[in-house]
Amino acid sequence: MMKADAVIVSAGKGQRFMEGRKKQFFSLGEKPILAHTLDQFDTCPLIRSILLVVGQEDQDYCLKEIIEKFQYRKISQIIPGGKRRQDSVKNGLDALSVDSEIIVIHDGVRPFVTKEMIEESIRSAIRFGAVIIAMPVKDTIKIAHPDGTVLKTLERESLWQAQTPQTFQTPLIREAYLKATEDGFIGTDDASLVERLGKKIHILPGSYTNIKITTLEDLMLANLILKMRTHTKGEE
Repeated sequence: MMKADAVIVSAGKGQRFMEGRKKQFFSLGEKPILAHTLDQFDTCPLIRSILLVVGQEDQDYCLKEIIEKFQYRKISQIIPGGKRRQDSVKNGLDALSVDSEIIVIHDGVRPFVTKEMIEESIRSAIRFGAVIIAMPVKDTIKIAHPDGTVLKTLERESLWQAQTPQTFQTPLIREAYLKATEDGFIGTDDASLVERLGKKIHILPGSYTNIKITTLEDLMLANLILKMRTHTKGEE
């Protein structure tokens, strides 16, 4: 099997969350949100190692209160993030082992990722080169003018909501980040950097529960999802 490593990005400042608290460290059930995410990667047999990217001021906290407390075995490094998410991912890529063959990039605040998603994305990246997890858009999407009026309604059937993990063959994602840095390009996700190289991105179906916790409303929804999952497991 190819050497697959994960870059978990959790360096966000939580500006849309509760003042003074970073969302990745909020409790979801009995664990921090970030710990739920790490659980899935640490126990995934196809993941060789995990590189965790956090705010420089949070490195000691993560080591003591998350990695040591929950006894994660695969986290090889904790490195400081950058100003933007893209900078944080680049820091992670630069710190990865040179023999890495597949890189799985995931948001630390998507705690409901599953091992099945991770494994399927790795297998597909081996075959196709670049893969994202995504789901069809359920709502009607409109392009708006700055004055608040509708310019156009997009065809919903061709729209997908991108999630993470996003998984790539290592030379491809490294080339994409190098090109973006040279051009000063900032993308909204990792796949958008690969798209600029003219490469095809393959889509794997994710889950509507694979949410990114960005707001307090997201946290409320996450607690409901966790309760439903716990209840379902209790009935098995």
